Amino acid sequence: MKIFWFTLCSLFITKSLGKGSIYDGFKIYELSAKGRSSDLVLSELLKNESYYEIFASNGAKAHVMVHPEAQPEFVELLDDHTLAYKVVNRDVGLTLRREFETNRNLRNWFPYEGRLGTDRYYSHDEINQYIEDLAKQFPSRVFVKTVGKSFEGRWLKTITITNGDGRANKNVILMDGGFHAREWISPAAVVYAIGELVNNYEVNAHLLLDYDWVILPVVNADGYSYTHLSPDNRMWRKTRQPSNEICIGTDPNRNFGFHWNETGASPDPCSEIYAGPKAFSEPEAIVVRDLIHSLADRGKMYLTVHSYGNYILYPWGYIDALPDTWPDLDEVGRAGGDAIKAATGTDYKVGCSTTLLYAAAGASDDYAFNAGFPISFTMELPAGGANYFDPPASDIDGLVRETWVGIEAMARKVIQKYPLNASSGL
Repeated sequence: MKIFWFTLCSLFITKSLGKGSIYDGFKIYELSAKGRSSDLVLSELLKNESYYEIFASNGAKAHVMVHPEAQPEFVELLDDHTLAYKVVNRDVGLTLRREFETNRNLRNWFPYEGRLGTDRYYSHDEINQYIEDLAKQFPSRVFVKTVGKSFEGRWLKTITITNGDGRANKNVILMDGGFHAREWISPAAVVYAIGELVNNYEVNAHLLLDYDWVILPVVNADGYSYTHLSPDNRMWRKTRQPSNEICIGTDPNRNFGFHWNETGASPDPCSEIYAGPKAFSEPEAIVVRDLIHSLADRGKMYLTVHSYGNYILYPWGYIDALPDTWPDLDEVGRAGGDAIKAATGTDYKVGCSTTLLYAAAGASDDYAFNAGFPISFTMELPAGGANYFDPPASDIDGLVRETWVGIEAMARKVIQKYPLNASSGL
């Protein structure tokens, strides 16, 4: 099947490649991120987001997308600091157009027909329809609730998955995806997890005996929908609420009211990590906040799925410090990382967000942990595609299956560490 659709895509994508893109001529560079020189260069680039965007910097290498007009100056800067680099994408606009045409063709060839497979990426409307259909198909085990609206009026819905025994007050695992619009593999992985818990119940019944799962597949529904409209929109990250007369959107994962707008967030409305005019300015962040508080008395693990970087990250994200209970976080996170390594050979780094990746004050994982969830993670899935945020559709199946291996292992460890209180669930 993959060979079939790849061949068809190859025949059709050339039709619209002549049309220009705002990303034409942009290049992505990979450079060493070790040492003081690289730190100075990267900090300098962060001051000019109009020409540079740093996709990832993990202590070993960084990926930087550079505007055509800034490329000569950028290369000169790297040479002046004797930083090794290579060009890993010579025309971002071209690769985005190719990807967009491929995905459009796949939507036509694999329309939604009551289930979500791994042949392509699905829209927010299709994901909402899917969980509604599951609730109709499994009315004793699956419940869908509308928990809010996005800025543009899209319904945000959770799916609660149980084993159908009718016991109340079970422990809870809360999971979400799609915080950042361009990270399409995140909702895909979350949707796959939903399918495993519902459709593959016999295999995964142990995960639902004393625990319910509450899942919000797409947090940033407006941004996610926007990235599906055209190649020019594909790299959009933020929400879609205007932040001033020039710029649109807030980073919803910097908008939470715990150490809001501190290290790793920006007060600049045009920044990709803009924290918003105030904490919880974004209706999408409010929805997640309210979910966290409504479940905190029963919640044992909060898991938010992002990309990219092969990380299982835990608090704190606002400061380079560990909470007192970090060994518990580390134990559960390593259960996930070890399971993935054993199953596929993929390496995940497990540790404190600020130490392994970067500071990100005002994020949902810190907020959930502070609100009472003893285990709280951001899971950064592997990079993919020419622009790193765009694993091709042919890779979806392998990535989401691998992610589920880690999620299932972490859930088993949480269930072992935090059994249901004997007086609960009656």
